[in-house]
Amino acid sequence: MARHPFSAPGARGVGTRSRIYAVLALFIIAVAIVFIYGPFGKNKDQTSEAVLPPDANAAVGGQTHLVSGTEADSNVPQVGEAILPDLRTEVKREPNLPETVLGPIVEPNPEAAELIAQATALLSETPSKMIEARDKLNEILRMPMSVQQRASVKDQLSELADKWLFSRTVFPHDELCETYQVKSGDQLRIIGDRFKVPYEILVDINKIGRPENLPAGETIKVINGPFHAKVYRSSFTMDLYLQNTFVRSFPVGLGKPGMETPTGLWRVKPGGKLVTPVWTNPVDGRTYYPEDPDYPLGSRWIGLEGLTGPAKDRTGFAIHGTKDPEQIGTAGSQGCIRLRNGNAILAYNLLAPVVSQVEVTD
Repeated sequence: MARHPFSAPGARGVGTRSRIYAVLALFIIAVAIVFIYGPFGKNKDQTSEAVLPPDANAAVGGQTHLVSGTEADSNVPQVGEAILPDLRTEVKREPNLPETVLGPIVEPNPEAAELIAQATALLSETPSKMIEARDKLNEILRMPMSVQQRASVKDQLSELADKWLFSRTVFPHDELCETYQVKSGDQLRIIGDRFKVPYEILVDINKIGRPENLPAGETIKVINGPFHAKVYRSSFTMDLYLQNTFVRSFPVGLGKPGMETPTGLWRVKPGGKLVTPVWTNPVDGRTYYPEDPDYPLGSRWIGLEGLTGPAKDRTGFAIHGTKDPEQIGTAGSQGCIRLRNGNAILAYNLLAPVVSQVEVTD
């Protein structure tokens, strides 16, 4: 019987082995591809990188608000106190000097770094050129820079303020502070009004024991005001300025969802500065007195009135203290700006009715 040309003895075994080798070769190639490009290779590392959505900044920014004069801090359930994490940076910030400019994170600015070094060098000269260093650092704040650089500049400006502002010393060439010789009939409150600052800060920096008995002929330090504040809703911070010079930054508590403080420009309301006032909660009608253990307004109340933007013609909002430090950095008030009590006292001593403005921005 004739055989098929390819069916010689042993040929079938050879063909079978060839097919097995081919399958093994394909399997090895497939394993190699999976190893290089699959879950063990580069794609795994690439897909594990966090990618921010285009509106990540807006999500973080939606957490901020101001505090209203109709604050029911203690009795109204605190809605929305959870704070979205800052997805843009893990840089640690000082609790009282948080970053306030929350635009896209940029690399360290070499030009800013050089100017910061120059300003620092001015402080090392003999005599120290403190005012020139202060003004240079304040100008640097307007430049784009990294979070670390901005925090460093603000730290330095805050430390310098303890010397040129919150002391009795008047430094040469300082246009923000000067000396004043008390005249017969002068009252410290009237002097403060003349220089657009509250008299309380003059009492503090001059260590005046009895303001009502200000002797004629005495030389005191005065400040050329006014002070202003800027509140950043996205970072729960408030920056204080003397005219346009940065002084301090404070963490704040702000209004909860549905009771957010409007953005825009406010001013300190005439007659709106009060020490632990009696307050009635408009939500439930309860009246609080300073001696109440759950009194919600803290040490000071600074009433605000709206001038422009969504704040225009709005009333009932204020900056005030709180006995509950856990409220700072959260969106839990009825719209008012909450400060720790010590910071509320300082803000009270710096912000003057009518002339001091408070800008609220995202």
